[in-house]
Amino acid sequence: MTFSEEIKQYALSLGFDACGICRATHSGEEERYMRWLAENGNAGMEYMARNIDKRLDPGLLVDGAKSIISVALNYYPREKLPEEVPQFAYYAYGKDYHDVVRGKLSRLFEFVKSRYPEASGRYFSDSAPVLERFWAARAGLGFIGKNTLLIIPRKGSYFFLGELIVDIELDYDSPVSQNCGKCRRCLDACPTGAIERPHYLNANKCISYQTIENKGEISSAIAPFLSNNVYGCDICQKVCPWNRYSSPHGTPEFMPLDEFLSLDLKKLIGMDEEDYRRIFRKSAVKRAKFSGLKRNVAAISKTPDK
Repeated sequence: MTFSEEIKQYALSLGFDACGICRATHSGEEERYMRWLAENGNAGMEYMARNIDKRLDPGLLVDGAKSIISVALNYYPREKLPEEVPQFAYYAYGKDYHDVVRGKLSRLFEFVKSRYPEASGRYFSDSAPVLERFWAARAGLGFIGKNTLLIIPRKGSYFFLGELIVDIELDYDSPVSQNCGKCRRCLDACPTGAIERPHYLNANKCISYQTIENKGEISSAIAPFLSNNVYGCDICQKVCPWNRYSSPHGTPEFMPLDEFLSLDLKKLIGMDEEDYRRIFRKSAVKRAKFSGLKRNVAAISKTPDK
């Protein structure tokens, strides 16, 4: 067994659902990425326009970078909020994924260093300027779907991604051959038309952006289409045929609290900051802050079906 195979086996033993390795090179994505920025596809996410050189070239994040070990961790929930209550994106049901994924990557890096003590590297999970989906696809984990998400064949797209970039040579995987084919269900299902064309997401129109990253008022053009999405949105994933293969995760940290599963519109309207801090203390929902969540609650309370 090669060391690369050992790395993948150890990653699976840590609870990751997939692991692949690719060579750390310049991504070659500059033209596409700069066009997306020029068209304001990033909306108010100004951080997407910073450190572009590092985002395109992992060698600027890790000196002498030679390999990128990409991992995926399932977050598809076994127990879900009832459909009639305000919806939170599945990724936010449990503990903040940044902490969970990085904790596992730390142990994976320790495993690498146990064999190569001189190895240098860094690990990330949505915490640095890294083209996560691009490198995951390059490492053979899956392919980037028309909704811009990484889709793992026969597993779906409900996965957190992470990377360990190291300065040692490893054996490299090949990209998968599958793709979306002629399917366009995600484009047709998005109520705001945020997926303007295959593989192109305009964040200005995205419900997830508007209810999480947006720090101002929700766009008046988007608010009527929120339906009952109070934090994030999973519509483009729920309609994806590949997600018929989704199976519930087994990560204890992602299990939702009973109090979270009991939330309804009345409780959210009456929620005070103390309730918010208790229920979402270790949750990714902190990203929107209390004021942002209350803004979202007010917005969905005004939508036509409420």
